[in-house]
Amino acid sequence: MNSLKNPFNALSKREVEIVKLITQEFSNNDIAERLEISKRTVETHRKNIFRKTKVKSVIGLVVLALKSKVITVD
Repeated sequence: MNSLKNPFNALSKREVEIVKLITQEFSNNDIAERLEISKRTVETHRKNIFRKTKVKSVIGLVVLALKSKVITVD
């Protein structure tokens, strides 16, 4: 994927960190605990991630993250 068209370039470092946790099946509560932030903050980040990447589901986020090489399959 062309880096200029990579929607993950629009995300903050924290948002990319949260993307990685979402794709590892962490719940909002788990992410909040792990990052020592509130659940509401995670929900806001998640909403912003979906808006910025224009995905509609976690499956869409995973597919896009794989295509963009934000995550890899072990």
